[in-house]
Amino acid sequence: MRVSALSTDLLFLVDDSGGLLTRRAIGAYLGLAIGDALGGTVEFLTPSEIRAAYRVHRDMVGGGWLRLRRGQVTDDTDMALALGRSILSAGRVDAEAAAAAFSDWMRRKPIDIGNTVRRGIAAYRRTGSPESPPCEYDAGNGACMRCLPVALATLGSSIAQVDAANRAQAHVTHNNPTSDAGTLCVLRMVQTALLGGDRAALAAIADELVAEDRMFDYSRKRSENPSGFIVDTLRTVFQSLFATDSFEAALVDCVNRGGDADTTGAITGMIAGALYGPAGIPPRWMRHLAQDVRHACIEQAQGLLKLSPLFAATGAQTQDLSVP
Repeated sequence: MRVSALSTDLLFLVDDSGGLLTRRAIGAYLGLAIGDALGGTVEFLTPSEIRAAYRVHRDMVGGGWLRLRRGQVTDDTDMALALGRSILSAGRVDAEAAAAAFSDWMRRKPIDIGNTVRRGIAAYRRTGSPESPPCEYDAGNGACMRCLPVALATLGSSIAQVDAANRAQAHVTHNNPTSDAGTLCVLRMVQTALLGGDRAALAAIADELVAEDRMFDYSRKRSENPSGFIVDTLRTVFQSLFATDSFEAALVDCVNRGGDADTTGAITGMIAGALYGPAGIPPRWMRHLAQDVRHACIEQAQGLLKLSPLFAATGAQTQDLSVP
């Protein structure tokens, strides 16, 4: 089946012939990109500044401090796609392949790049080692925002195997136990949603993280203007995800909290996309997402699933959806 227009994309995504798991994986990838593009407009604004400018920010309009085009994504989606390409090329999650892919991405002078990411890639170029040294100050959200390809490629693996695969990519730039724990939680939530888990099942996973580290407790007051610290990020994501009952409501609630809104939007989007599926994504957002990004997300979602132990064990097949 070939995709030549958005209408064809949407017909496939709501058609049972695509396979429920495949469609949820595509929903997760598109959710990541849409959350990134939607949140990028209001990144670094406070909730009151967002209200003054938009009342409620709910449309994909571009702009923001990066002067984004409507539907343009930032480093969150770019790094996920770079990681996905490295996994598809290597046939597995590989630290050296991930580091090389991230280095190539930075060489193309991306529109945005975090300081910890830049420092980690520079260290890889200097030393040749794909693992940054442990650092207590590297508990940012940069490894988590790009982790979706790991969730797809390791579906069906043990938690320990998922954790090891994630550390391989994460430690290129973020070698920190708090970042590792938060990112593993997100990976488990995405995989649980892909396999049919509901919001209660996802909340149980989040609560396990809170039991291990009370900093992640999201039952406190409403999280607003979150920083790039993984704890601030995930408290915001959890609150938005569990206080709403649709993809759109979760994303709107999340990005209107401001702060690092492209990343909180991207992480909320990947989990909510797996939970609600692509049929839950508003067509007005899908319509404006950059076409090359939309196609790359669909292709990588399928390709990464085919690498997963779940598909190897069951002999399952994804619906082949090629794009021009």
